[in-house]
This record gives sequence, structure tokens and C-alpha cells, in this order.
Amino acid sequence: MNIIYRKCFVVVISAFSFFVTTSVNAGIPFFSEKDVPSLAPMLEEATPAVVSIAVEGTQTARQQQVPEMFRYFFGNPQQQERERPFKGLGSGVIIDAKKGYVVTNNHVVDNADKILVKLTDGRELEAEKLGADAQSDIALLKVPAEDLAELPLANSDAIRVGDFVVAIGNPFGLSQTVTSGIVSALGRSGLNIGGYEDFIQTDAAINRGNSGGALVNLRGELVGINTAIFGPNGGNVGIGFAIPSNMMKSLIDQIIEFGEVRRGLLGIQGQDLDAGLAEAMNSPTNKAAFVNEVTKDSAAEKAGIQSGDIITGINDNEISSFSELRGKVGSLGAGTEVKLNILRNGEELTLNVVLGAAEDLIAEAKEIHPALEGATFENTEKNNVGAVLVTEVIERSPAARIGLRTDDVIVGVNRRRVGSVSELTSRIEDSEGVIALNVQRGNSSLFIIIR
Repeated sequence: MNIIYRKCFVVVISAFSFFVTTSVNAGIPFFSEKDVPSLAPMLEEATPAVVSIAVEGTQTARQQQVPEMFRYFFGNPQQQERERPFKGLGSGVIIDAKKGYVVTNNHVVDNADKILVKLTDGRELEAEKLGADAQSDIALLKVPAEDLAELPLANSDAIRVGDFVVAIGNPFGLSQTVTSGIVSALGRSGLNIGGYEDFIQTDAAINRGNSGGALVNLRGELVGINTAIFGPNGGNVGIGFAIPSNMMKSLIDQIIEFGEVRRGLLGIQGQDLDAGLAEAMNSPTNKAAFVNEVTKDSAAEKAGIQSGDIITGINDNEISSFSELRGKVGSLGAGTEVKLNILRNGEELTLNVVLGAAEDLIAEAKEIHPALEGATFENTEKNNVGAVLVTEVIERSPAARIGLRTDDVIVGVNRRRVGSVSELTSRIEDSEGVIALNVQRGNSSLFIIIR
């Protein structure tokens, strides 16, 4: 038993020595004045760049006018819209001290009429919202102040599972709370948090109010924007998610230039490459993105991508799923040139693709029917049958007003099956009068009526 304890003690000391040595070699002042190992020197530099955000606004709540018990007599009840005030708290990160740019989550400031930013030195500043992207949950604010601190950006593509990270934010309204942990996983997607997901997973404690705060490495560089937690009661269970800094920067650069995100589009339909499909395609890897279909006249077709290709990486960074590929492409702007690493019939290829504009699909949605303006569609499969996936719905657009939501799957029009965007178009064109879209939302089925 003593031998076991001794071995464990030696392993812990060795790991700690490596941890400290690596930090010192990186130029981090890892010891305090009393020669006690501490993150305090790094945090003293980093925490002034993390702010508290308080918001006020109104949101629309729909209320049934006819009680449920009388539906049999009166049919489907009409709904009355009422505006209700709300308040909220979150966090933000100063990324440009000279220009006063603060990054946070879109859900922190969404529908806010007033945004108040509180700095660590006690100053309270009213912020201007420059732009936001609901699908990636990013928003950019600007504050009118001088003498601000900022966080330098890390290359999030270079981080690895096991790297030490620190989360800084304001959970439950408690200012400047710091927690530490490691990177637990990379490229997390399929969480139904947003339309474009490529999250860093960490076990650093993240709770409500941390949203929009910073995930930093031991150099005090911004690795990601804390966004979501995974827990049965909304509390920390050691699984938190952050938007990678590279993804954030690409989106913010678009907001700064255009006032909005002008998302790029590859133009393929596909799925995750699993072990069975990898064996059928004679692929040496079983973690990648498999191309089922290439959209005609798309950026992918122009670059030479073919159905059956296996995409293993983008810009020399490996990907493990189709969702991860979609998340990375979706954060890049239209016209961006990317390099895709591809396996085709066992041969490794590299193709350069200039991304198309997702706005073209939004325009197509408007042409299908005016009520669909603001929605973006993609061909998909539901229960191994073709369908239409709603990949994005712009806030307050006609599509949003009729009730369409991101990740809805349209499977029919007026009880006639649709298996693609082109079929959706033709079904609507052939319809007269009221149009009923048969929509699958999660495990539920519903009809959305267009009059």
C-alpha cells in the first residue's frame, strides 16, 4: 500500500513539474512573490478584459384567447401577442481596447433595448450593438471608453485535448469568477445549440451568467467564448462549451466589415463517415465528412468535388464529422478560399474552393414564396427519405413570423411529400390558396400555414 501511495505521489509531482516547467518556458510568470505556484499573475493581466453585461428589453409572448377546454367548440384558438419586459445578465470579452469592441453571445443581448457593460474598475458604460449572428451565437458590442484592457487571441486550431484552460465570467451575477480545467474535446457538434456548431468542450466550471465570457490558455490568450453548459438543471456538471477564437474572429470580422455575417456556402449534402461506411468506401479513416450529393453550379462543383468524396480536413486541420465541416465553413465569409483535404478512391487530393454566398439561398427562398423570405434551405434526409432542412431563419423575417425555425425539416406540402428544395419549389408553385407545410420539429410533427 505504501508503494502505491509513493508511486502516485511521484506521478503527481512529475506532472506538476512538467506543468510548471512548460509554463515558465512559455514566458508565463507562474510563481508569486512567495514562490508559491499560482495563476494569479496571468489572471491579473487577463481579468480586466472580461466584463459583466446587464440587459433590459421586451419580448413578445403569445397568449391563447380561447381556453384549451373550449377548443372542441371553437376550433383552434387565436393567439394574442403581448410584449413583456425582461432583464438578463451575462459576460463579455474586450478584444480591441482602442475601438472598444466587446464580444459576447447573441443570446445574452438578443432583443435587448439597453445594454450596460460593467468593467472591473467599476465603470458602467452603455454599449452599442454593432451586429450579431444567431446561428453561431455571436454578437459584437462597442463601448465609448478609454484605458481599456484587451485579450490577445490564441490560434484555436492549435489547441489540443488536455491543454489547461481557465474560464472567466460572471456566473449567477457574481462578478469576476475564475474556474480552471482542461480541454476535454474538440469539434463538438450536434448539440442543437445553434445552426453552426464547432465547440471546444471543457471541464472548467461554467454556469449561468458565464455566457459570453472568456476561455483562456495559461498565457492569458483567448481560446474561446464560453457559450453553453450541459446539465440537467442548468448547472455545471463538468461539461461546458465554447466557440473557438478562430471561428469567433472570422464572424466578427464580417460584422465589422458588413454589419452582418455573410456566410459562405460550399454546396454539398452529406453525412458523418462511420465505420460501416468507411469499410464500404475502403477508407483508411472512419472519422470524416462523406459527400452524398454536390449541388449543381455550387462552389463545390466548380472546384471539382464529387459525390462519394471523403473530406478529411479543411485548411490542413483535420475534421471528424460532417457537422464539424459545416460549422467551420459556416463561420467563413462568402468569397473565402479554403483548402479541402479529400480521399477519393483511396487517393489523397487537395482542392481549393472559393465559397459561394449563403445569401443566394435566402433570395431563392423569397422567390419560392414571399412568406419564406429570410429562410435558408438545404436538401437533407429524414428517416432515410429526402426532405428539406431549414438551416437558418433570420430574426423577424417573414419566415420567422409564420413560425419556421432553424433545424425544422419540411417533409411535405399540402400532404404531398417533398424530397428536395426543387420539389418544395414546384409543390408550392402548383398550390392554390392556403399552403400547409408539413414540418418535423425534433420528435414532433406540425403544420405551418401560409395564406
